[in-house]
Amino acid sequence: MRAAREALRRTPRSAVLLGLVAFSLLPFAWMLTASLEPPQALYTAAPHLVPRPVTLANYASLLSPREQGVYFPRYFLNSVVVAFSTVALALLVATPAAYAFSRFTFRGKGMLMYGFLAQNLFPGVNFLVPLFILMTVLGLRDTYGALIIGYLTFSLPLNIWLLRGFFDGIPPEMEVAARLDGAGVVRAFVEVALPAAVPGLVATAIYTFILAWDEYLYALTMISSADMRTLPLGLFAYFSEGVPDWGGLTATAIGMSIPVVIVFLVLQRYFVSALTKGALKY
Repeated sequence: MRAAREALRRTPRSAVLLGLVAFSLLPFAWMLTASLEPPQALYTAAPHLVPRPVTLANYASLLSPREQGVYFPRYFLNSVVVAFSTVALALLVATPAAYAFSRFTFRGKGMLMYGFLAQNLFPGVNFLVPLFILMTVLGLRDTYGALIIGYLTFSLPLNIWLLRGFFDGIPPEMEVAARLDGAGVVRAFVEVALPAAVPGLVATAIYTFILAWDEYLYALTMISSADMRTLPLGLFAYFSEGVPDWGGLTATAIGMSIPVVIVFLVLQRYFVSALTKGALKY
């Protein structure tokens, strides 16, 4: 009886959660169905979630250029180069900066930290015009460099705040003990603090990767060449003359989503650990 009462007590909560999950997954279910059907099947009077008939033609077409100029492999390569380069540079810059803010005292420290925070208070669209002018002057438009620098601008402030909170959660006595054994500041940072901060580094990498992988508006501003389009820009090419190619569009969207899902599923335990141990402190 106790087990039955416990089950009944939990049933409403479970039902609500299941309903929310089903509501959230419904658009993705339709997207998967549309990617597995021929275009004419999407215009039937009664919508359905089970593809009828099933075809892989939309996925096969991703591997070859199309009449609209859509070329998924090229866009995928551009997104991979931009996203992973942004992640690498973000970690390279944000990690020592966050460690310095956590461990050292210097003039202007508080003002700089709140300056980073203030940057996140403004919508990213406010920076489009200044960055467009800067990239034009530097001759970086239609290059990977323009996208990477822009995404670093958007992601670094939050990255530094996130990692600083995580370094604050690591006992400084560990590094003091290493320095008493003869290690310098850099060696103590690399061999003691950095391994302990791996969950925070992974969380930062996930956030930066998703930002660089999914961003559309800034890429639209900086990229005009078809060969330099990233996947979000490539999706727009399926809207030709007002008649969308829903099959190709949804197949591309699913192909674009798979790397993000894989990265998050593999590294999610580090992401949750970083949020609970470091970021929520602030």
